[in-house]
Amino acid sequence: MEYKIGDIIQTRKTHPCGDNKWEIIRVGVDFKLKCLGCGHVITVEREKALKMIKLKIN
Repeated sequence: MEYKIGDIIQTRKTHPCGDNKWEIIRVGVDFKLKCLGCGHVITVEREKALKMIKLKIN
C-alpha cells in the first residue's frame, strides 16, 4: 500500500494516551507520525512503521 503525507492510519497497538489513530507528517526512509489523540510526534523506521499499521483510514 502506498502512503503519502496527510494520510490518517490506525495502528495495531494503542498509544499510551488511548488513541490509535495517527497522521503521517513525513514519508521517506522513515515515517514521521503525529498522534491524533495527544499530538505527540514520533519518527519510526519505514519497515517498522509498515508492520505497525493496521489500516489506512483515508
